[in-house]
Amino acid sequence: MSSALERVELLLGTDALERLAQARVMVAGLGAVGAMAAESLARSGVGHLVLVDFDELRATNLNRHPFAAQSTLGQLKVHVAARFLRDIQPGLDLTPLPLFLDADTAARVLAEQPCDVLLDAIDSLHPKTELLLAARRAQVPFILTCLGAARRCEPARITSADLAASHTCPLGRLLRKRLAKHGGSAGIRCVFSTEKPTPPAAALPTADFYVRGRLRPPLGSLHCVTATAGLRAAHEILTFLLAEKNGCRPPDASAILPEL
Repeated sequence: MSSALERVELLLGTDALERLAQARVMVAGLGAVGAMAAESLARSGVGHLVLVDFDELRATNLNRHPFAAQSTLGQLKVHVAARFLRDIQPGLDLTPLPLFLDADTAARVLAEQPCDVLLDAIDSLHPKTELLLAARRAQVPFILTCLGAARRCEPARITSADLAASHTCPLGRLLRKRLAKHGGSAGIRCVFSTEKPTPPAAALPTADFYVRGRLRPPLGSLHCVTATAGLRAAHEILTFLLAEKNGCRPPDASAILPEL
């Protein structure tokens, strides 16, 4: 028994740990939510991770990003994440891909890096939509998308459901509308907040913007909320991977893992 995963094995059993070690998960988007999910998956024994993000860490990430520190500012998120996660689990098979995902790159990455699970933690609507459509075409067994976690103050309002049944989140509403043109959103799981987002505040003079895509003002956020969303996403993935039949979500997730 590896001492690093001893407590996981004591809780879930040897068979479950072996199943997690064989699992292949792609995390697209290493913002505060995606990065927290990736860390949780690595600490839980998932053996193969593919991390996709084009962005670098900035000072504005320090309030919420698990890999943001003074020593990592200006570095690509995927490279910082790779170093950090390999330091936790030296045997982790990890592929960092510093890519901006669009229709072409999403299809290519999914073809070159087949996975059991796709976690979409992208916060831009168009790349998010293209990735989910590409994942569905690639027949990824379990697709999970994270909706908005910024402009929320209540971690307890983070939950999960089929995307078609999600509500309250403006990003979710726009995403469902986009996917409705391509067969709908049913069958895609999502993590979302039932809390209505606070009104957007005016951008501060020091606020920075994304290099790729349209210019978008920064949004207020709390670490306790974004971290909860990432951990909820990790819980969804672990529940799927430990289901009785891989590819079929159990009706009672608490039968496999305790609820958050």
